Amino acid sequence: MTSLMVSMTAFIAGVKDRFTREEKGATMVEYGIMVAFIAVLVMAAVIVLGPKIAGLFTGVSASL
Repeated sequence: MTSLMVSMTAFIAGVKDRFTREEKGATMVEYGIMVAFIAVLVMAAVIVLGPKIAGLFTGVSASL
């Protein structure tokens, strides 16, 4: 009976350890997706605002 309890405890600990590791992996994937989304937003902002900012600097440079 004691060996059965030890086996069940080891099994439950192994399952808990596997779920804990998988959760960390899922969290890293979620952070990776967020970083990629932020990078896309920054690139879109640079593409949209880039010419306007360049024109602004050109105007300031011409005024000087």
